[in-house]
Amino acid sequence: MSVNTRDMEIVHRVLRRASRLLVQLVAAVAPGDTARAKVIGDHFRVYRLGLHNHHESEDELLWPPLLSRVDLEADIVLRMQAQHERIAATLSRLDAAVPVWEATAGADERDTLVAALCEHRAVLLEHLDDEEATLLPLAAKHITEQEWASLGDHLVNDTPKLALFTLFGAVLEDANPAERAIVLSGLPGPVRVIWHVIGRPRYARHIRRVRG
Repeated sequence: MSVNTRDMEIVHRVLRRASRLLVQLVAAVAPGDTARAKVIGDHFRVYRLGLHNHHESEDELLWPPLLSRVDLEADIVLRMQAQHERIAATLSRLDAAVPVWEATAGADERDTLVAALCEHRAVLLEHLDDEEATLLPLAAKHITEQEWASLGDHLVNDTPKLALFTLFGAVLEDANPAERAIVLSGLPGPVRVIWHVIGRPRYARHIRRVRG
C-alpha cells in the first residue's frame, strides 16, 4: 500500500488558517456590535462543523484499521485519539463562550472568547503538526485507497450542502493548481459543475461578509 495523503495536508492548511483568522476576527469586533458578532459566530459554527466531521471520520474510519495493522506504532494512533479528545474539550468551551459573546458583544465576553480560541488553536496546531509528521506516513503504508477515500465521503455525506460549499471553498482558496486538481478529481462531474456555478460564487460572498 502507498496511499497519497496530500489531501489531508491541504485540509490541515485550511484549519491552521481558519483558526488563526477566528482569533483575529473576534478580537476586531467592537463592543456592542451584535450584528457583527452574529456573523462571526455563524462562521465559527461552520468551522466547528467541518473540524468535528473531519475528526469524526478519522475516529470511525482511520484509527480502527490502523490499530488492527500496526504493532509498535500503535502508540501513535492512541496519541492521535487523545489529542482529538483535547481538541473536543476546547470546542466544548467555545460552544459555551460564543453564544454568550454573541448576545451582547461585550468587551469582557469578547476577551474571554479570544482566550478560548487561542487555547483551541494551540492544541489544534500541536495535533496537526504531530499527525503530519507521524500518522500520515503510517497511514500511507497501512491504509487502502478505498479506505482513504471513505474519509472524504464521510465528510461530504455528513455535512449540510450549504455548509459544504463554504468548507470546499476554504479548501480551494489557497490551493495551487496541482492541489486543486487533487481535490476536484474526487468529485463526480455533476458536483464539480454545481461547485463552479453555485458553490464558488456563494463562497466568495460568504468570505467577503466574514472578513469585511
